[in-house]
Amino acid sequence: MGDTLEFNEIYQESKGSWNDGRLRFSKQNVVYKSSKTGKVDNIPAAELSQATWRRVCLGHGIKLAASSGHVYKYDGFRDTDYERISEFFKANYKVELTEKDMCVKGWNWGTAKFSGPLLSFDVNDSSVFEIPLASVSQCATGKNEVTLEFHQNDDAEVSLMEVRFYVPPGPADEGSDPVEAFAANVLSKADVIQATGDAVCVFKELQCLTPRGRYDILIYPAFLHLHGKTFDYKIPYTTVLRLFLLPHKDQRQMFFVISLDPPIKQGQTRYHFLILLFSKEEELRLTLNMSEEEVEKRYEGKLSKNMSGSLYEMVSRVMKALVNRKITVPGNFQGNTPGAQCITCSYKAQSGLLYPLERGFIYVHKPPVHLRFEEISCVNFARGTTTTRSFDFEVETKQGNQFTFSSIEREEYGKLFDFVNAKKLNIKNRGFKEGMKSKNNEYSDSDEDQHDAYLERMKAEGKIREEGDGSNDSDEETDESFNPGEESDVAEEYDSNASASESGSGGDGSDDEGKKKPAKKAKVVKERKPRKEKKQKDTNAPKRPMSSYMLWLNSSREHIKSENPGISITEISKKAGEMWKQIGKEDKEGWDRKAEEAKKNYEKAMKEYRENGGGSFSPSKKESKKAGGKKEDKAGGKKRKSDGGEKEKEQGGNDSFKSREFISSEESSSEGERKKAKKAKGKPKGKESEEEEEVVTTPPGSEEDSD
Repeated sequence: MGDTLEFNEIYQESKGSWNDGRLRFSKQNVVYKSSKTGKVDNIPAAELSQATWRRVCLGHGIKLAASSGHVYKYDGFRDTDYERISEFFKANYKVELTEKDMCVKGWNWGTAKFSGPLLSFDVNDSSVFEIPLASVSQCATGKNEVTLEFHQNDDAEVSLMEVRFYVPPGPADEGSDPVEAFAANVLSKADVIQATGDAVCVFKELQCLTPRGRYDILIYPAFLHLHGKTFDYKIPYTTVLRLFLLPHKDQRQMFFVISLDPPIKQGQTRYHFLILLFSKEEELRLTLNMSEEEVEKRYEGKLSKNMSGSLYEMVSRVMKALVNRKITVPGNFQGNTPGAQCITCSYKAQSGLLYPLERGFIYVHKPPVHLRFEEISCVNFARGTTTTRSFDFEVETKQGNQFTFSSIEREEYGKLFDFVNAKKLNIKNRGFKEGMKSKNNEYSDSDEDQHDAYLERMKAEGKIREEGDGSNDSDEETDESFNPGEESDVAEEYDSNASASESGSGGDGSDDEGKKKPAKKAKVVKERKPRKEKKQKDTNAPKRPMSSYMLWLNSSREHIKSENPGISITEISKKAGEMWKQIGKEDKEGWDRKAEEAKKNYEKAMKEYRENGGGSFSPSKKESKKAGGKKEDKAGGKKRKSDGGEKEKEQGGNDSFKSREFISSEESSSEGERKKAKKAKGKPKGKESEEEEEVVTTPPGSEEDSD
């Protein structure tokens, strides 16, 4: 077995929501790191006193108890992990991993046991459920009842609001009230903010950027109290994740940032960061409201009773001692401005400062953003949208969120790129650096021969887009240089004599005087795809029969309107649908019979319509124009005919078209009838010829009719 055991996707419950993370067992300690917040639980191996293996909702879980009184619970293990963890605990921690089952009887009567920070409700020495007392926000007592209220978590889909315990009265000789004793045990470990006693120290009228305003900050042993003119906030130290001390770019001010989880609330607004702004020149003499012995005992030399110095130093020093967290400051990064450890940029249309830290980025101040390197998937350097004097810095997280810090001066590019490269972050456009970094003046909008990955990517996308447009739009043609003073011998696309110009240009290449014209570049003309023409409806054709519902609706529409004056068309349809569902079976059958009768009448009428020559092809507007155009060509002479000849051949005229009725009548007629028809053509029209012409019918647009 190795020196360590590591498990991914292990879950820790935090006020009703599950946060995943990584758990590692080593010989020296047990370390759990949350993927969401980055918070680390570090349990020294010497402090482990008890380990329990349990079946829970997310597979199997482990419960670790430390000698300091803290209890840690982690879920998401597999059944097969038990043997590995048990052997590791015996070999390295000298602690036995005991397996314990939870009670699933469903009883609501049992024993309440207080063990450290947990309240366990047991039935027959088996735990039914456990309540972390740190999640309790309020405890109220009544007659034989204790009510526990809990902190709410915005990330939890379902939240437990309160739990009530019935505490039976004890023997009269005990003298103590069991309800009060129960409440006292809860309040001793609960996260209930009570301003008991005096504050350790008070800072007056501090400028706060988030939430905005000036606040008096009262420092208590267990929480921080912000007192403003309009709002008050009480922040327990257990909700503080990180502390940041950041110098302003002007080197005259300092930001002190407190990261909170869960955030403080004001209505529907959540403040995940508390940002204070200090002037470096402001001094303060501070006296703690405690004796020197108490200060030394509680804070172990981190604070003293009397302190003096800059205001921001006093606040950060006190917060560090009470919260017991390290203060994060910018690392070795130096911006283009001398002495500046940040970059001026914009995020979501608000200007602010981006600080590259040793383990992440933080942006202040509106809205504040903190990005840890371990949650960053990749970064990207993009050219600014409005000008080349600036660029954008895009950060994409592993969860798929993207943060774009825009309007960064081009002079900052080289140092920021070197910083990102040194931290071994994944850079999307790796080749972009060579085009920008070597000299400041090279990052310009000139067309110099330098490699620019972003520009190359844009060119490739544009090329693909042009190819896509060329395949979809048949109107696209190659460009041709314009020579002033020369007339174009190619007609425009929508010109009336377009076909004539095409045919004229395709001759022997000489003009009227016999001079040979210079050869011109061949023009690429892409063929148009023929459009599908819509079938025109015959107004004389029989109409399709209506269904039984539509027949009923036509007869009932006026009745519905009279009963519901002012009703809209859509409401009529809804009302009619409801009424149709309520109609009896017999009435519906009557309407079905009417619909069937209408269908038969339609079929009969359609049959007669087809027998009488209906359903034949009726020429569209375009074809009728072509037929008319052909007549004009005949009357217009030889030149017009030759000019438009090619176009007529391509599009096809009506001369070769014969309708279905004409062909069928010709095939069915005998040879004798054909001879009579030909004789009738040559004779002058009398009575006999008129009768013969009535026998042989030709539709309009045929050869005989046009002649």
